[in-house]
Amino acid sequence: DSFGGTVAHFPRGKLVMTAPANLPLIGKVKFSEVSKERLLEFWQRAAQRTGLHINYGERVESVTRIAPGFEVTTTRGRYSTRSVLLAIGRRGTPRRLEVPGEELPKVVYRLIDPQQYRGQHVLVVGGGDSALEAAAGIAAEDGTTVTLSHRSEGFSRAKLKNRERVEAARKSGRLTILMQSDVKTIGPRHVELACAGQRMQIENDAVIVCAGGILPTPFLKSIGIEVETKYGIA
Repeated sequence: DSFGGTVAHFPRGKLVMTAPANLPLIGKVKFSEVSKERLLEFWQRAAQRTGLHINYGERVESVTRIAPGFEVTTTRGRYSTRSVLLAIGRRGTPRRLEVPGEELPKVVYRLIDPQQYRGQHVLVVGGGDSALEAAAGIAAEDGTTVTLSHRSEGFSRAKLKNRERVEAARKSGRLTILMQSDVKTIGPRHVELACAGQRMQIENDAVIVCAGGILPTPFLKSIGIEVETKYGIA
């Protein structure tokens, strides 16, 4: 995709929480709270300084063990290497709602710029930090009507700061929150939801789905990594 991965797709001006660290070849990094743009600039300088080579748009298809290392097969060719570092994340395969109308062009899976939704009726789906940040960011734009739909009864996975932002937006009348709700159908001008056992229809120009990503478990298993699933363990 593009340089910066997940961070590159964050909304403009989003603050990124990180921690000081020592990076080999770079030195001490002292960020704790930094804007998306400043962090990307730092990474770009680091890539230039170290001569890091990146092949964009190249998907790994398999990793096979061969003495004394591995053979990596991609959509462009094959590489022989002594070691492989997996840093693949989950955002590359967003979780879909699997409802009628989801294929409409107004449905997206990340927020780039809240300003593009000025004057529109927007539905944000999800209960994590990305959903709350998207809903609060769009609600701050003039002329927007924003609804946040979450299937659970609370935002337990989200940071306190983001929960406070959406609550402030709700109290100011700029944001409607529908807890224990599910999207049922998406139409060109409306969205139908089930909320507290009742069907409701709201006017809609755009849907932003922030429902997380699909774990790359099949790929990991295919290259020999053991995956253990645990339930109810913090």
